[in-house]
Amino acid sequence: MTVADRLLTVNQVAERLGTGLRFPRRLIEERRITFVKVGRHVRIPESAVEEYVSAHTVAPVVLRPASAYSYRRAA
Repeated sequence: MTVADRLLTVNQVAERLGTGLRFPRRLIEERRITFVKVGRHVRIPESAVEEYVSAHTVAPVVLRPASAYSYRRAA
């Protein structure tokens, strides 16, 4: 987390991820995302949301083109 990093509320994180409120709250409860306690409030750094998304991004599978003789029989 950098000094200029913006702290987001749970509502803002849910909106950014396109999820309900329960999902970011569960991430916090299970300690799966970095968060900051500000008194009794919980805030999540913007960079932590970006890191979470990049860590859980799945690359697409590249399929090889089928050869002319690779016919599959139906079951």
